[in-house]
Amino acid sequence: MTTEYRRLRVALLGAGAVGSQVAALLLRHGDELADRAGAALELAGIAVRDVDAPRDVELPRELFTTDAESLVVGADIVIELIGGIEPARTSILQAIGSGADVVTANKALLATHGPELFEAADRVGASVYYEAAAAGAIPIIRPLRDSLAGDRVVRIMGIVNGTTNYILDRMETEGADFADVLADAQRLGYAEADPTADVEGYDAAQKAAILASLAFHTAVPLDAVHREGITSITASMIEEARSAGFVIKLLAVCERLGAEGAESISVRVYPALVPHSHPLASVHGANNAVFVEAEAAGSLMFYGAGAGGVQTASAVLGDVVSAARRHIAGGVGVGESTRANLPIVPIGHVTTRYQITLEVSDAPGVLATVAGILSDGGVSVATVVQTVEGEAEPTARLVIGTHRATEQALSATVDALAESAVVERVVSVLRVEGE
Repeated sequence: MTTEYRRLRVALLGAGAVGSQVAALLLRHGDELADRAGAALELAGIAVRDVDAPRDVELPRELFTTDAESLVVGADIVIELIGGIEPARTSILQAIGSGADVVTANKALLATHGPELFEAADRVGASVYYEAAAAGAIPIIRPLRDSLAGDRVVRIMGIVNGTTNYILDRMETEGADFADVLADAQRLGYAEADPTADVEGYDAAQKAAILASLAFHTAVPLDAVHREGITSITASMIEEARSAGFVIKLLAVCERLGAEGAESISVRVYPALVPHSHPLASVHGANNAVFVEAEAAGSLMFYGAGAGGVQTASAVLGDVVSAARRHIAGGVGVGESTRANLPIVPIGHVTTRYQITLEVSDAPGVLATVAGILSDGGVSVATVVQTVEGEAEPTARLVIGTHRATEQALSATVDALAESAVVERVVSVLRVEGE
């Protein structure tokens, strides 16, 4: 065990699925972690709401306390794994105020109060580490913040929510319906009893805000992230996507727009069509992946477990070792770079392309009418596939692939199609990404 530097006190806030694994690994591998860090790491205590609550891992009872504030004071490193906004925000600010470095996996807090926490840390020379906040065990924060600091990130596309990827993958491979797969996901523990944060894209939007802030050196507030979920995705949409050579994935897309000197950024989350040839199309189950495009480095892919107690604990403990090394080396903490301050544009300014599925009357002239509406909206047709749905009152289904156009023009065109007398129903509208 390393003895050259004083013992560093580590306070842990929260002992849920991740917190209990962090504590167990810290106790089990303390000597090895000390050798890597350069100082002994002492788990000073674990703050919880209920000392007697059941845990995933058996831990020494004497470590538990309900007094988080007293535990934080005097700690060198504070690990916050409570989740949510409060009391996590207050505890982190107390930790920073007492001179401690903070390790957190709290994506919701960072997406809403990140600038406040980073500024507080900068004032006292502390650091906030958060590798586990964006994609579980996948190392993506350090590559964006450090490894690519000398490059210009152009675009990020990420599958950053394991629950939705599990659901969409099951629908793709088995032809199952959304409701049935969601129920299975809840039974298996992939989805919460209330799955809203996952299936409506809130979780992915929080992670997108964090990734975009790092990639573009710009503070990205959560309300600037365009968000759509997957609850409208049906088995027939999955089948139509497959026939056209795509899979449907819930993507977090962070993109640099415009020419250098007049740049802006777009941050958005929605279900999108991904070509079978793209690496993200082969991400299965509850795994996550982040695909980064940079000017000099080119395309980079980060893939792995996006959730899970022991997997996320790996990322947390990596941050603990980094924080310990900073204590030993001395100097100010690792600051956040948000000086670029690029404007964040609404989704209407984004250029993309659509796959639009319509139910229309199976009558002469319908296709010409639909093509005219698209032309009037400034939207060029790339592909059209037509199938007849019935015989007594025949309707046809049109699957229309468009060329690239502004989101504003495409959205207005879909509205015009919905109002047309020849269109029975707009079945679905999906964007295409990754071509």
